[in-house]
Amino acid sequence: MVALSININKVALIRNSRPGNNPDLVSYAKKCVSFGAKGITVHPRPDQRHIRAQDCFDLAGANLGVEFNIEGNPLAQFCASTDDNVSDYPGFMNIVRKVKPDQCTLVPDSHQQKTSDHGFDLAQDTSALAELIAEIKSLGCRVSLFMDADPEQIPLAKAIGADRIELYTGPYAENPEVNFETYRKAALLAHECGLDINAGHDLNLGNIKLMATLPNLKEVSIGHALTLEAMDYGLKETIHRYNQLLKQPVSCK
Repeated sequence: MVALSININKVALIRNSRPGNNPDLVSYAKKCVSFGAKGITVHPRPDQRHIRAQDCFDLAGANLGVEFNIEGNPLAQFCASTDDNVSDYPGFMNIVRKVKPDQCTLVPDSHQQKTSDHGFDLAQDTSALAELIAEIKSLGCRVSLFMDADPEQIPLAKAIGADRIELYTGPYAENPEVNFETYRKAALLAHECGLDINAGHDLNLGNIKLMATLPNLKEVSIGHALTLEAMDYGLKETIHRYNQLLKQPVSCK
């Protein structure tokens, strides 16, 4: 069965729209786990517009009992907070060094991006990235790189030390039936290279069933759509529906 990791960024965004701590992210994450989530994902950005650095520390200390996945740009540095009630952003690597998450998904996003919308270009100089990957792995964390379904790029992810890739599924979501074959070939290539496969971005209850048949898929990360769908079906029922659709055999073919 493909594991469902729930990205709780949008829940943090709701919390940040008012003073206080409602909804409480630790309580929400625990509820997700109790309803069947196999992982919790957060993506702390320097502007802390949704997930804050402190949330990472709080969630790590909550002993959720499932995979804790922290996403972000490993080159993101210290950023002073503009809110007296919010601590400074210490830099992505400083969060990882303190938290030591189960999985660290590295994403090449900039400060200006509303959301991650492309994978790494590994054809350029990757020496700095390779060093950071080695350091993260030395902390005991699995490393996944956010990648496009590009056969030229995928082998390079293995060459610089990644354990997994997370396929950026935005193009798939635009036209699943047409674009799935591109992702199937990318997944097979990744498997041949010795990489495990995650997938994420714009996945929802309407398109997840086909993606769940992707060869050797280990995990999907879903946040935006799941948060919206929970308004219609309730959180428990939404997670149940995802888990039912993710019950597909993992194929090596």
